[in-house]
Amino acid sequence: MNGIKYTEILKKNKELGKTLSGDKYRVAVFSNTTVSQLKEILEYTLRTAGINCYAEFGDYDNIVQDSGKFKNFSAVIIFWELANIVNGLQYKADLLDNEETEKIISKVKSEIDLVISNLKDTPLVLINKFSSLIFTYSNLEKNHLDRICCILNEYLDKKIPSNVITVDIDNIIAKISIEKSIDLRYFYSSKALYTIDFYKEYSCFIKPVFMSVTGKAKKALILDCDNTLWKGVLGEDGFDGIEMSGKTPYGTVFEEVQSIILELGKKGVLLGLCSKNNQSDIEELIEKHPDMKIKNANIVIKKINWEDKVCNLKNIAEDLNISLDSMVLVEDSVFEINFIKENLPQITVLQVPSKLEEYPRMMRENLNLFFSISKSAEDSRKIQMYKEQTKREALRCRYKNIEDYLKSLELCLTVSTGSSPVIPRISQLTQKTNQFNLTTKRYTETDIKKFIKEPAYKLFHFSAADKCGDYGITGLSIIKLDSRGKKADIDTLLMSCRVIGRNFEFAFFDFLVKYLKKMNINLITATYRKTSKNCQVAGFYENLGFKIISDKDNEKKYEIQIKDYKYRKLDYIRIKLPAGGVSK
Repeated sequence: MNGIKYTEILKKNKELGKTLSGDKYRVAVFSNTTVSQLKEILEYTLRTAGINCYAEFGDYDNIVQDSGKFKNFSAVIIFWELANIVNGLQYKADLLDNEETEKIISKVKSEIDLVISNLKDTPLVLINKFSSLIFTYSNLEKNHLDRICCILNEYLDKKIPSNVITVDIDNIIAKISIEKSIDLRYFYSSKALYTIDFYKEYSCFIKPVFMSVTGKAKKALILDCDNTLWKGVLGEDGFDGIEMSGKTPYGTVFEEVQSIILELGKKGVLLGLCSKNNQSDIEELIEKHPDMKIKNANIVIKKINWEDKVCNLKNIAEDLNISLDSMVLVEDSVFEINFIKENLPQITVLQVPSKLEEYPRMMRENLNLFFSISKSAEDSRKIQMYKEQTKREALRCRYKNIEDYLKSLELCLTVSTGSSPVIPRISQLTQKTNQFNLTTKRYTETDIKKFIKEPAYKLFHFSAADKCGDYGITGLSIIKLDSRGKKADIDTLLMSCRVIGRNFEFAFFDFLVKYLKKMNINLITATYRKTSKNCQVAGFYENLGFKIISDKDNEKKYEIQIKDYKYRKLDYIRIKLPAGGVSK
């Protein structure tokens, strides 16, 4: 965003506000300093990513009271400026005695407690860490302001619950410099400390958090090979002529890059190769080269051939069952990059820098493309899960029809209610599932905890398995019960793309209907909200016998009397109930 002027941001943000559709994503900003110029910059940053953001600001220096007033917003951002906790603290701190200092610290700690308590049910809260940097950066020793800052940040780190993320603004200041981050003239005249440049960088810095909670984080990192994973061209320089070892200057760069890539894989990012090369040469290098850190065990998919990369990348997306905009490609060739950008603009493309020493930094600066606010056990098993899927595809070829194939898999669903250990995964499913998602509502861990505690809601999730392996937790339904107890509305119904095509959705829905029937529910209502990615489930409820009661503005509403529901009776899918019993 560095190249765009503030006046242009104002204009483009206004235009985006008119064109974006869907629910408003409401963000409240509290501060004890003047930050009004953040509004349009934040909105523009998120709107360009497809998030229909509307930012509202609380009253100046009214953080505690505002935390009660705006607690029902989608997200809250808090600027708690250390120098303004007490007017002029940046120069008064060293003149305070211990008792005066302790009073200030105790007061702020109690305010932190109140704010966190008020916002306990807010889905997402970002609190800037306290910073003394701009007033003490030239000191050889820590002063009293630094010590107050450290004490408050330690307290903040200890107190934050799962819905709160702390933002270290010192990282932003370090990136663009103190000179470009602050304007002391406006700070002393109107308590407006930060510059337009700071707000631009700040908005970009926190953007991945919002991308994660709205289901827009990237899922797959696809890598070229020559001059991307190693220095040199394998077909020309040969097995022994390429460099990726810490023993040489260029090799050190590529060893570091491979290590960064492996760390992403450990966090659940899907790793793939897409290279114009002889497949046998690449396979030999992966298996036998002593300096190659990325091995077959780390790679989910490979397209090594001489076909054009646009076709290969389309095939990768199809094979992984993910959308093109979920993919990031790292490539060195300017020709290939331009070709891909022209034909597949949905894919984020990162170019290997011409100055190789900048390559590791470039990779680190883009790690947040894959940021996930929720971490789950399934993340560490993703590679294994996709390899198990390869076994299933091999089995599929042995059968002439899909029903015989499904019967051979020994399919099993384990249906459970929500509990603490699986809350991160349940939240993650709402944030990442796009294709089989009837309403595409995104929920944080805080939201899921509220559903579990609220008697008016029933939450069910299922894990799936077959003879090839365990898919993990892959399905979810959140159901709201009518206060009179006779009607149930399906708030959320989703299933991971990993298990599409196995009829799990029908077995799961049969279970839900049986459960609701035992609760003496008579009527089930449901909604389908059309998105660019969930068209394949547009007729799901019609297929189950639901009647359409409303159809407008890309939203269909349905209902069905339970007595009219026709069970699928899929005998080849075994259902284990939460108590350990089995139902078919």
